[in-house]
Amino acid sequence: MWRDLHPVGRHPGSGGYRRFAWTGADAECRAWFAEQAGRRGLALEVDRNGNQWAWLGDPARGDAVVTGSHLDSVPDGGAFDGPLGVVSAFAALDELRARDARLAKPLGIVNFGDEEGARFGLACVGSRLSAGRLTAEQAHRLTDADGITLPRAMEAAGYDPEAVGPDPERLGRIGAFVELHVEQGRALDLTGDRVGVASAIWPHGRWRFDFRGEANHAGTTRLADRRDPMLPYAETVLAARRRARLAGAVATFGRISVEPNGVNAVPSLVRGWLDSRAADPATLDTVVTGIEEAARAYAEEQGVRLDVVRESCTPVVEFDHALRNEIARILGGGAAGPRVPVLGTGAGHDAGILSGTVPAAMLFVRNPTGVSHSPAEHAAEDDCVAGVTALADVLEGLARR
Repeated sequence: MWRDLHPVGRHPGSGGYRRFAWTGADAECRAWFAEQAGRRGLALEVDRNGNQWAWLGDPARGDAVVTGSHLDSVPDGGAFDGPLGVVSAFAALDELRARDARLAKPLGIVNFGDEEGARFGLACVGSRLSAGRLTAEQAHRLTDADGITLPRAMEAAGYDPEAVGPDPERLGRIGAFVELHVEQGRALDLTGDRVGVASAIWPHGRWRFDFRGEANHAGTTRLADRRDPMLPYAETVLAARRRARLAGAVATFGRISVEPNGVNAVPSLVRGWLDSRAADPATLDTVVTGIEEAARAYAEEQGVRLDVVRESCTPVVEFDHALRNEIARILGGGAAGPRVPVLGTGAGHDAGILSGTVPAAMLFVRNPTGVSHSPAEHAAEDDCVAGVTALADVLEGLARR
């Protein structure tokens, strides 16, 4: 499975993946998912939001145990973020069949669409729509960097954008959702554990900073006469790092757009996107407020106008405690069994979106370097196998109750 999926959407120059929503690479990933479901005799469904579901047993019975993740990527992302959870889901089903496991509940595997938000700027679009966390009207307003709207992209891929929206009936079938994911950090590597259980997702958000100055000639305009928006932007990037470090949070300007974007031109507009995350909402608010205050001061010094737009903000997500504790019990082998590490994460996931609607939990597989959203992202084969075994144990324990 991993070999089949490995080349899809991989860029020959960077070695990273460009599996963006509603593109050719996305279609190949969806075809791969459908093929894996067909090989195992699973019933395949595609919901109104483009999410793929593969079922063992009749999901209409309810109380189903569902696992899976996503197959799309960030620009030049790694091979493991998302796909490891989907590949491991199919492999865990194979393991359960090899054990001749007796499951009393339906089992589902899901591939959520557009989790990374790389094309339209909003993460977890597929799961947000299904859970009612994103309205059809909001989704229809999403536009990519080329000006292509989400509805137009969906139509080009053969899907009906007018059908998108909440899907309470489908989500009502789920009794428990467990997402396996490569760890995006080094907590497990530092403790020496192969697999861990998630406790919570930090609150996080995205903010757009628009610095508007005056375009001018780079060779003839005196420095004193310039209204260069690049200067306050650069100062703001440094301020974000300082504020985050002092608060024990993270803050990153990872995307920038410049107009007119000429080597010999003073910019008229510098637009930067801030991603910030913290362990609690108060800390996150303090960090972002501090960054904005600093940015406004720098902009005023340079005669530049600043507009700040909050594009998204996700509150802290505490995973279902009863489900988390049951998973820890299953993996720990009982009260006398080995300790299973429970850790938080600063990364958002479909499991976090669903947690407000269905009992949800996550498993993490050790990442030896902690690198993620990069071609260098990696997990050792032995650790991936340990993740499959752990997921199979969890699915069996939850589905036979």
